[in-house]
Amino acid sequence: MKKKTRIILFASVFAAVCAAAVLIPDIIVVSSAGGKIISPEEAAELENIDCAVILGAGVRDGKPTPMLRDRLLTGISLYENGSAPKLIMSGDHGSEDYDEVNVMKSFAAERGVPDYDIFMDHAGFSTYDTIYRAKAVFEADSIIIVTQKYHLYRALYIAERLGVEAVGVAADLDEYAGQLKRDLREVAARDKDFFKCLFKPEPKYLGDAIPVSGDGNSTNDRK
Repeated sequence: MKKKTRIILFASVFAAVCAAAVLIPDIIVVSSAGGKIISPEEAAELENIDCAVILGAGVRDGKPTPMLRDRLLTGISLYENGSAPKLIMSGDHGSEDYDEVNVMKSFAAERGVPDYDIFMDHAGFSTYDTIYRAKAVFEADSIIIVTQKYHLYRALYIAERLGVEAVGVAADLDEYAGQLKRDLREVAARDKDFFKCLFKPEPKYLGDAIPVSGDGNSTNDRK
């Protein structure tokens, strides 16, 4: 075999191995969600749900981004139709200057959800951290995850691996600019969380238990 041929063959095998390393975890994560993404009407038929977990998606000038707004509206509708007795707003509140969760809580409260039924997860810095903390901190065993469909596959996979009973309701109420970029980035995120779930590390922040069966105002950090 000529040297050039060997190099081409090696490069082809290497490329195939790399592609498999990326695509196989992605396929596993997506396929694991089969039957777990349900409609709001189906969610209303569920029993013994502890809460709906709404995943953060950014705020601008003190208001939810369009994607986050749709997640909040979907979560509020689940509360209103009796699918979920409590809401967990999980997002990034890593500094005084950036606070997703209080914006999320205010949005829901302004639309009639009682303060005491809204919990804030101030350390929901990633999808993995959010799901881990939903069980470890908020003591939620059975949840409805609310986010856009492309994101639900990974969230549901993480829940399954962490022993959280979960279904997902997609919050795709509109079309969003830049979705192709998000879809490509999500492949990398699925790969990352696939391997993370093999080892199940604790999030950076845990803290004392805050049972979601209690009063959501216990998570308030403002007077």
